[in-house]
Amino acid sequence: MQKLRTLVVGCGNMGSSHARAYHQLDGFEIVGLVSRKPESREKLSAELGGYPTFGEFETALEATQPHAVSINTYPDTHAAYIRAALNANAHVFVEKPMALTVKEAQSLVDLAKKKSKKMVVGYILRVHPAWSKFVQQARSLGKPLVMRMNLNQQSSGNHWYTHKQLMQSMSPIVDCGVHYVDIMCLMTQSTPVSVSAIGARLSDEIDSKMYNYGQLQVRFKDGSVGWYEAGWGPMMSETAVFIKDVIGPKGSVSIADDTKGDSQDIEGHTKTGGLKLHHAALDEKGSFIKKDDFISTIEEPDHDGLCLLEQEYFLKAIVEDLDLNDHLRDAVNSLRIVLAADESIRTGRTIAL
Repeated sequence: MQKLRTLVVGCGNMGSSHARAYHQLDGFEIVGLVSRKPESREKLSAELGGYPTFGEFETALEATQPHAVSINTYPDTHAAYIRAALNANAHVFVEKPMALTVKEAQSLVDLAKKKSKKMVVGYILRVHPAWSKFVQQARSLGKPLVMRMNLNQQSSGNHWYTHKQLMQSMSPIVDCGVHYVDIMCLMTQSTPVSVSAIGARLSDEIDSKMYNYGQLQVRFKDGSVGWYEAGWGPMMSETAVFIKDVIGPKGSVSIADDTKGDSQDIEGHTKTGGLKLHHAALDEKGSFIKKDDFISTIEEPDHDGLCLLEQEYFLKAIVEDLDLNDHLRDAVNSLRIVLAADESIRTGRTIAL
């Protein structure tokens, strides 16, 4: 098989992890590393044995003529980079979200189909073995489901700087929320019908029109409901950093917190401490029939391992010509939900979908 000439754009945390995956997989050949800061791309190039580096995406795209482009930059660049890559006849892997508006996202999906190119959006939880078990167990609880999730991050130093950069284009519940709303859609396999949300600006260091704390509530056609909460900044509490909890008529399933009290640890955002499965069935005396089950997830991969799984899927999608229609539909719908939440916060209204 011909190796896929791959251009990696963005050499931060996610871009570096994805580059390590391309470096390991026989199906890819890295032809360039792109970043705004020379330090990040030169450091990554040295780590991986000396790949060509570039400071400008357009220059790199023209110089390398890649078969695939991996986009791991700030969200406000995603749409333009995807469009350029597709128009250069390259397959695309892009970190979520693919665009800042639903209309733009759908236009990119349409372009990928027109160009007959594969586009995979980086929903890392979809390849996570423990989260796959979480979704499977949630589906066994009956309907409707009550889904409660959050990821609050107490950030300082470089982490707070990154969060402030991200908030120049989107809020925490948009940037992080697409992951967890996507999981809710997988669990219910139902259509979202409305979204309401609240938010607050807790720092003078961010734009007056932006907020660094938000909570959304989404309602589904099957009667299921879910909430998601996200906050960034040095003021955030670490009392309830990690809640991943689903309740149904037959019981509940929860991911045990494995953040170890450090919400700035990126590894901890995907690590799980196991699954706790509670059974609601009672006997004739009103006592529980079954004890709670604990499902071990001790063998789960680390962050780089999860990125490797994502890139194995990207390679499989290209080589085996996988049908990505459902994947891209879900990517657009999850974006639709979190952007509706953003609209709800700014208008004070519940948004019908």
